[in-house]
Amino acid sequence: MSAASTPSSRASLPGVVVRYPLARPHRLSLETTAARAGLHPDLVRRFVALSLLDASRDVHGRLWFDADAPAALARIQRLRCGLSLNYAAIGLVLDLLERISRLEAALHAAGRTGTGGDPRWT
Repeated sequence: MSAASTPSSRASLPGVVVRYPLARPHRLSLETTAARAGLHPDLVRRFVALSLLDASRDVHGRLWFDADAPAALARIQRLRCGLSLNYAAIGLVLDLLERISRLEAALHAAGRTGTGGDPRWT
């Protein structure tokens, strides 16, 4: 028997090919992103329009997101609900958090290489 004709424990339908993804997609659709974040797609569109969330558009105008977009949406929701911030303030807080992350990464990189770095901050 060849590999193609070996019996399977799963019943298969004639003409149906089952394919399993081997890796995560490098981008997520609007619907997938919204579902993973537990939000309505219209709210996700609003966050994109307010520049709170980055997205790209394909030639048909559909929105596509990075794989980390659901986590970014969760952060936006925590800021909105937990601190009662308006969307303009959320944008400012997100920018400041990103800047802090970059500065911390630069500080850690400087500490590892031994070039510079203030010992008070280690």
